[in-house]
Formats: sequence, C-alpha cells, structure tokens
Amino acid sequence: MEAVTNSSPTEAKLHFLDYWRIVCIRKWLIFGVFLLVAATATLVTFWLPKTYSSLVRIEVEKDDPDIGPLGGGARQSGFDPYYIQTQFEILQSRSVLTNVIDELKLNEKWAKRYGAIGSLKTEQTFLYLSKRIQLRQVRNTTIVEIRVFSEDHEEAAIIANKIAEVYRDNRLKEQLGRLTASIGTLEKERDVMQIEVDAKKAKVDELRTKFEISDFSPESTAAGGTLEPETLRRLEQDRINAEQRWTESNARYENMRKMTPERLQQALVTVQPDPLLEQLLRDRDQVAQELVIKQKDYGPQHPEVDKFKESLAHVKTQIQDRVEGIMEGLKAIAETDKAKLDKITAAVQEAADRSREMAKTAGPYFDAKRDYESAFNILDVFKRKIVQERSDAKLPRTITRIIDPAVANDQPVSPRIFVNVALGIILGLIVGVGLAFFVEYLDTSVKTIDDVERALQAPVVGVIPQDVGSLIEEGEDSPHAEAYRVLRTNILFARKDEKFNALTIVSGGAGEGKSTTIFNLAVIFAQNGHRVLLVDSDLRRPSLHKLLKISNSIGLTNYLLKQNALTEVIQVTPQANLHFLPSGKLPASSIGILNSTQMREFIQEAKRRYDFVFFDSPPVLGVSDASILVSEVDMALLVVQYRKYPQAMTLRAKQTVDKYGNLLGVVLNNINIAEDSNYYYYSGYYYDHYSREDEDEEPIVKEGASKADADKDKLALKQKY
Repeated sequence: MEAVTNSSPTEAKLHFLDYWRIVCIRKWLIFGVFLLVAATATLVTFWLPKTYSSLVRIEVEKDDPDIGPLGGGARQSGFDPYYIQTQFEILQSRSVLTNVIDELKLNEKWAKRYGAIGSLKTEQTFLYLSKRIQLRQVRNTTIVEIRVFSEDHEEAAIIANKIAEVYRDNRLKEQLGRLTASIGTLEKERDVMQIEVDAKKAKVDELRTKFEISDFSPESTAAGGTLEPETLRRLEQDRINAEQRWTESNARYENMRKMTPERLQQALVTVQPDPLLEQLLRDRDQVAQELVIKQKDYGPQHPEVDKFKESLAHVKTQIQDRVEGIMEGLKAIAETDKAKLDKITAAVQEAADRSREMAKTAGPYFDAKRDYESAFNILDVFKRKIVQERSDAKLPRTITRIIDPAVANDQPVSPRIFVNVALGIILGLIVGVGLAFFVEYLDTSVKTIDDVERALQAPVVGVIPQDVGSLIEEGEDSPHAEAYRVLRTNILFARKDEKFNALTIVSGGAGEGKSTTIFNLAVIFAQNGHRVLLVDSDLRRPSLHKLLKISNSIGLTNYLLKQNALTEVIQVTPQANLHFLPSGKLPASSIGILNSTQMREFIQEAKRRYDFVFFDSPPVLGVSDASILVSEVDMALLVVQYRKYPQAMTLRAKQTVDKYGNLLGVVLNNINIAEDSNYYYYSGYYYDHYSREDEDEEPIVKEGASKADADKDKLALKQKY
C-alpha cells in the first residue's frame, strides 16, 4: 500500500483554558517552586539588618547673582536636566564627601562600628559613604533630595545635613574664586589688545596720507570705500541697459526685413503702429471690394472697372512707400542704439582701468583698516566684559538654599518585611508558573486530542482513562467500560467495509497500553454479542495469557508450524463469546513466522469463523512483526499514551501504519481525568457516574476469600505496552 501523504498541520491557537490546564497538571511543581522562593525571601528579610534613612531638600540654582547682570542682559533660567545631573555628580564627588568625612570624623566612628583596628582610610570611608547616598530631583523643579542611609537613625540625619552644607559652601567659594581669576585674566588681555589697536590705528593713518586715498569715512572703523568702484558699477549698469535696448531694436528690424511684403504690412500695424498706414490698408481693402462688385456688374473691360483698378494700384503704391519709410526709421533706431552702446562700453573700459589702478594703490590701506576694525571691536568686548564681571562679583548670591533640613527617623526603611514577603510570593508564583510552562514547552509528547489531530492528521477514535485493568474482572458496570464502548462504536462506523473484521492495535514504543486496549476491546465486542477471537500475536513478549490466567505452552506458533490443529490451540475464556489464541513458544529458528503463507491462511480462516478477530502486536518501531500484521489484517489502530513519548516518534509510527495498512484512527490512552479537565467530556461523565455507584455498594467477597483478597482483585493490572 502506498504511503498516505499528509497535509501540513494547521497552526495551533491556544485558548486560556489550555494555559489553565498546564497550571493544573504542573500544580505540584508550581507549588514547590513558590514555597521555596517565598520561604527564602521571608528568611532573608528577617535576617537582614535594619537600615534608617534621612532626607534633606535643597534648591540648586544656576551660578547667577540675585540681581540681574549689568547692561540688562537676560538671566539664564528654566529647567535644565543636564545641569541638575551635573550637580548630582558634584554632590557625590570626593571634593564634597571628603570634607564631610573630615568634619564628622567618620574614619574613627566607622572603624569602631565595623571592628577595624585604628581608623579607616579616607578612601575606604568614601566608598562606604558614596554607597549610602541617594539623590533625586523633584519633577520639573530645581529642588534636589539628598537621602542618606545608615544603621544609626541620628547619624543619617547628621550626614545628610552636612553634605548639603559642604556642597553649598563649596559652590559659593568656587564661584567667587572663578570670578576673581576671570577678571584678572581679562584685564591682562585688555592691556595687550590696547597696544595692538594703537599700532594698527597709526598704520592706517600713515597709508591714507601716503597714497592720498579718497576714503568715504576716514575717521570710522568701518572698511569704507573709494569713488572709482562706485563709478564703475554705475557705468556697467548703463552699459547693460544700452545693450538690452540695442539688442531689442536690432532684432526687431532684422526680423521684419526678412518678411514678405504682405506679412510685413500686417506686422508693422502691430509692432510699429502708424495711423496713416492703417488708413491706407483700410482704403485698399475697400477699393478691392468695390472692384469685385463692379466687375460682376459691368464686366472686366468696362471703363468704370478700369477706373477702380487705377485707384487700387495707386493705394498699393502709397502703402509700399509708407512701409519703406517705417523700415528706414526702425533701421535708424537700431543704429542709434548701437552707437550709444559703443560709447558706454568705452566709458566702462576706461573706468575699469582706473578702478584696477586704484585697487593696486588702495588695497593695502583698506586691509590695514579692516585689521584695525577687528582689533578695535575685540578690545571693546574686553572692556565691556570686565565692567560686567566686576559688577557681578559684588552682587549677593544665593545659589544653594537648604529648604528642609534632615531629621532623625525612627522607622527603618529596610528591610521592608511586608513588601519583601509579598514580592517573594509574587516572584515565587511567576517563577513557578514560568518553570511549569518551560517544562511543558520541553515536553514534546502528546498531551491533547488537538496535538494528535494536528501532528498526526488522523482522527481520535477513543480516549481511555488512567489505571484501566481487565474488564472481565471489573465487570460490565466498570466505570472504564464506557470508554471502550465508545471506541467500539467509532470502529464500527469508521471501517470502510462491513466485511472488515480483522483488526490489530499497534504503538510506537513499549508501555503505551496496547495489550490492555486490545484485550478490553475484545471483551466489549464479546459483551455486545459478537463472536470474537483474541490472538496474542506478540511473539516477542506475550502478555495476554497473564490477563486471562491461561497457559501459554501452546498457541499460534504451534499452529503455524503445523504442530497442532486450530481447534487444539484456541481456548475459551470466562467471558462468553470470547475465545483466545495464546502466542505459544517461539523457536529461535522461526523469527519470521508471521510473514508466511500459513499466517495469511490462518487470518482468512479466523475471519470466516468469527465475527471479529483481534491481534495483539509488538511496537511498530521495535520489530518488523507489527508492520507485517498491519499489512495482513483489514484495519489497524494506533495507541498513543498520554505524555509518554515525543510526537516525532508517534508520527513515525503513524507513517509506518499508513505505509503498510489501513489506519482507522488513534486511541489516546492513560488519560488522568482527575488532573486534566480537558478530557472530562470524553470520559469523566461516565467515570463519575460509575464511581458514585461503586461508593454505595460494598465489595462482594467470594466464599472462603478474605477481605484482602477482594481488595486485591479490584487492583488494575500493569500494562506492558
């Protein structure tokens, strides 16, 4: 049989109940992790020493005086996060904390507290202190909160206040020192610049006198200019205008000169309006119209017609003379514009020569004047800056102000017992649930019906609950029997042909409940009135005879080797309509006995004698016997145990069955209904129903048997596969 090509599995969509199912299944793992984390957090909380904190609030302004700067300049203000962050670093710097350590004698105090010999080094104390300081800016303000932590609540307040005081004093001293140093530097630079400006001024005066420069503003510090460049710019503008006028008049004349007489007459009326020409053109058109009328009335040879012809010729002659006169006028205009252009061009060239000559002479003068102007402006800036800084240094300053001094706090801030325990509980739950989902993610075994149908692309025809034993011993009213009745019904509906009555059950690996499933399924069919033959064809590790407590000395192998007749190897069972064929002893020389003509003939004979024939088999991925049975019987079921083997292994088993036989569907076995509510609707209703009935009934003790024997009979048999 050709292998069935499965379509790609559809994407799984998880529901909230799927997550809840994982939590229920892994509840003991979650509870254990939760308990461990919560207990650890609680113990650590009570073990940690108590820590107190004190808070001082200071206002940190920029380095501006209380009164505005001289000259009315705008004072810098507004929110500047980078400035505040800079002050944070200064507050925690060695320049501040070292003074605090020295003034409070923390080297000696902390040496006694921590059991050190002598006194601590300042570097060690600085490291301890820097770790106990916490800074925070009040949102959208220049207020900074300095919080200090200590094992002594009074010491925390003292250190916080001292940090604020040292920071305030250091800022004031540093600012005044910077101002004094800056003013001294500015005065030195001013004196140097004054000497340089005087020298440059003397050089400018000398060059102006030497070259007789006609400077517009000799006393101004601006660069200024001479008359020659201005004259050149004016003449150049006149030349450009004259060139434009000549270009237009010459182009107009040349274009009209190239026109035909008829087009020229029409163009002149538009380009060069002339009343006389316009009147002559109207007279010509009128005479031409009357001539046409006379020719129609008198004929072409009539004297009246000749008269109008002479008038038309005379008008045309006048028009031609007038057009020639206008064209001569246009030519004269173009020639006049050209003459003006040539004259202005010559004047421009002469002015350019004069300007170049003056530039060679006046260039060094103006360069010196520009240098003098730059130096003069710099000197003026120095003078203004010195005056401003001197006045600013005398203004009062309040750049750091302590708003709320720190006070001792008797309540410890850490450890926070309630918060730590609550966080431990929350973290324990998160870690527990996360670990549960991680373990679930690593578990690639079959967990739900959706897993089977999505991965295997095969229907689930039965769901078997956990701890199922022999239905012969449990009885027809067993709470497990209904699951097999559902399986029996689905098999009858799923088979393609009513003549199909030979079925085997296979599994991918050992221990998946295959033998128990085939046994109980045969019992259910027999209880329904069908004549059933159960064949233990697992020749490697037979187990069905143990469920029936029947000898396995002779059986299928004896019949296939023709050592016994069929009637001699088939045995009856306590269940009516159910016959059993043990596997028998397998000789070492008959490993491939199932793949024989005798086996195929036996299957046909068993199908003819019985309504249904069920074959047990070894794992399909373990040995070849299962594949042979699948290919020889009519139908096959694949048993998959809940949460046992990876899906890849189960998929491989399903592909093997598809390749060699007719797969009816999948039986999901060993479901823990009490833990996984996802399967309640498949088996839980009947299970609960029968369980309540069993609670109302006392166990029946056989005559001569003890109570312990009765309890032992109720135990489920262990599954081999």
